[in-house]
Amino acid sequence: MSPNQIAYLKKIKRDNLLILLTQIIIIISFLLTWEFLSKYNIINSFIFSSPSKIIKTLISLISNHNFFNHLYTTTKEVLISFSLGFIISLIISILFYLVKPIYKVFDPFITMLNSLPKVAIGPLILIWCGANIKSVIIMALLINLIVSLVTIYTGMINVNKNHLLLFKSFKASKLQTLYYLIIPSSLSSIISSIKLNLSLSFIGVIMGEFLVSKEGIGYLIIYGTQVFNLDLVLTGVAVLIILSYIFYKPIAILESKMLTRT
Repeated sequence: MSPNQIAYLKKIKRDNLLILLTQIIIIISFLLTWEFLSKYNIINSFIFSSPSKIIKTLISLISNHNFFNHLYTTTKEVLISFSLGFIISLIISILFYLVKPIYKVFDPFITMLNSLPKVAIGPLILIWCGANIKSVIIMALLINLIVSLVTIYTGMINVNKNHLLLFKSFKASKLQTLYYLIIPSSLSSIISSIKLNLSLSFIGVIMGEFLVSKEGIGYLIIYGTQVFNLDLVLTGVAVLIILSYIFYKPIAILESKMLTRT
């Protein structure tokens, strides 16, 4: 490895460290400011809570073993809806690419389904499927599937035209073009779809838990709202933030490695 390459890699590490430190400073500053404003009654601590109250509430929840059941339920629902959403959207995107008339037939239906307010059909899902995990996953799929599908398919059809012409000149089949050109060239779109899918899965699962569930972090939040325990509500939000970061971090690492190779 040349000295210039070593210097470049060191610069990247320094930049990444600086970004991480800046993020930590922003978070700590926000939490300290929030605690200060709450402690000295500049803001209403009953309504806005405080980091110290949230920590106490979290410790209290952890001491109650039911908390882990709620955490497990939400984690399971997110994993299932995220996996199903990505797999189904990837398969449909490939099908649309291979058979363009199918995409033309379903394009207006996809647009209409995407514009449909998902909360409006939540009660219908409850009636059709019952108050169970199935309803929560269906709600999450309704939210994450279309966006993921459109993101992947858009990446596939926006591949470099010159590369496509080159493959055609070698008389490559559609499957060969898909495997050796389209999918590798669409990696950035696929990874973007994964990140969007994850975020939307969380939104869908929590919305589903608000409507139908008796377990999960969403249930804790809606319960806290009903009994006006805002410490519990914000603790639930904090747990969701931490959980989403734990899910997001491996995807970010995967993205950096895959895009570096390409």
